[in-house]
Amino acid sequence: MFHKDSYYLPHKATWPIVGSIGLTTLLAGFANFLNGAAIGSGMMWLGAAIMIAMLFGWFGTVVKESLAGSYNHQVDVSFRWGMIWFIGSEVMFFAAFFGALYYARVYAVPWLGGEGALHASNELIWKGFDAVWPTNGPGMIGGKEGGHFEPMGAWGIPALNTLILLSSGGTVTWAHWGLLANNRPQLIQGLIATVALGFLFVFLQGVEYHEAYTEMGLTLGTGIYGSTFFMLTGFHGLHVTIGAIMLTVVLIRSARGHFSAEHHFAFEAAAWYWHFVDVVWLGLFIFVYWL
Repeated sequence: MFHKDSYYLPHKATWPIVGSIGLTTLLAGFANFLNGAAIGSGMMWLGAAIMIAMLFGWFGTVVKESLAGSYNHQVDVSFRWGMIWFIGSEVMFFAAFFGALYYARVYAVPWLGGEGALHASNELIWKGFDAVWPTNGPGMIGGKEGGHFEPMGAWGIPALNTLILLSSGGTVTWAHWGLLANNRPQLIQGLIATVALGFLFVFLQGVEYHEAYTEMGLTLGTGIYGSTFFMLTGFHGLHVTIGAIMLTVVLIRSARGHFSAEHHFAFEAAAWYWHFVDVVWLGLFIFVYWL
């Protein structure tokens, strides 16, 4: 229900409960899958299908209401704060994994090697452990040929992907300038370039992963280095994929003439998210690949 100067209340908001059912089904299916239950994979696919249907339905409803002029200034502020808090939660998400990398590299590995306040751990846990980074962990845990692996270098695909992602940040900003100037061709061209660069980044990361697994002996099970490398880069790649999908939707809507210079928060939200992805990648490139 909408009144110009009142708080907006949507009619029959059924999508939240649909999303809850989908997420619960997905989680239950994943838990059963991990425990070897035959029903697990089917429940996972069902939960994922419900979640996808919910996202299409819910966001479609929001788009229709926005185009119909159902939202006032209060709703616009709510959307902006919601996106700010969402990106803030994503910052904390990646901070946890960066913290795990920092703790393992700066504290845990040196302690196991006999350095620092817990130097006795070298004698008690793994005597003779060589505290070097990157490490496969005591006992040569994973990798090919008895635990040997090749660490991922910074130059090559990672450096190229850095250039690609930074360039995509420039193209999405250029698209925003076009929108503010009511230049729809510039808006669309900038979004096309951004989406293309985003999916190119994901493709090249897939090539990098294939090389890591098939040629370098570097896998998710290759000790603390392998686990932190793939957790950080993998989750970032997932976020790039999500961001590219968001921008694809914005591109389709832009081609249909949905946005104006005064009203375009959906574009801004996707652009905020994309710039967040850019910043996280810079941290990854420096602390995971380079140093």
